[in-house]
Amino acid sequence: MPRSGRIRDFIKEYKESPRTERISFIPPFLILALEIILIIHAISLHEMYVIILTLTLLIISTIEIVIVSYEIHEHYTQGNFDKILTIKLDDFIIESKEKNVKKIVTDFMQQHPEYEVYRNEIYHTTCQILETHKKEAIEKVLEEKLNKFIKKKKKANVDEIVRLFVKKFPKYKQYRSEIYIKTAQLKAAFKKKKS
Repeated sequence: MPRSGRIRDFIKEYKESPRTERISFIPPFLILALEIILIIHAISLHEMYVIILTLTLLIISTIEIVIVSYEIHEHYTQGNFDKILTIKLDDFIIESKEKNVKKIVTDFMQQHPEYEVYRNEIYHTTCQILETHKKEAIEKVLEEKLNKFIKKKKKANVDEIVRLFVKKFPKYKQYRSEIYIKTAQLKAAFKKKKS
C-alpha cells in the first residue's frame, strides 16, 4: 500500500468513481508508455526531430493525466458533498417536521452557516427529500388501506382487487402499477400464511 496519503486518497477516489471515468484514465497511461518507448528509440537513433515531437506528446499526455485525475477528484468531492448534505438535510427535516421549503432552507442555513454559499443545492435537495418523504407516506397509507381491502376481498383476483380499490379510492389512480405490485405481494403473503 502506498505510503503517501494523497495517493491512498486518489486510489480510493478512483475505485469509487464511475466506470467511464476509470476507463478514460487508462488510455493516457498507454500513450505515455508508447511515447517513452519512442523517445528511447529516437535517442538511440539520434533523431532530434523525432525526440522533440515525442517529448511534446509526452508532456501533453502527462498534462492529460493530471487533468483526468483532477476531474475524478472533483466528481468524488462533489458526490461526497451531495451525500453529506442530503443526510444532514434529511435529519434536519425529520427533526423540524417543517414542510415549507423556504423555511427549511433558512433554518438549516442558520444552524449550518458553512453551507451559506450552497443555497441553491440546499433548496433542490430539500425539494427532493420532501418529495421522497411524501411518496413514502403515501406508500405507507396505501399499503395499510390495501391490506385491509384485500382482507375483505379474499376471493377476488389481483386485477379485480386493483380495479375495485381504484374505484373506491380514486385519488390513488395514478399509483395503479404500485397497487398492482403490492396487491400481488400481499396476496402471495396471505396464501403463504394459510399453507
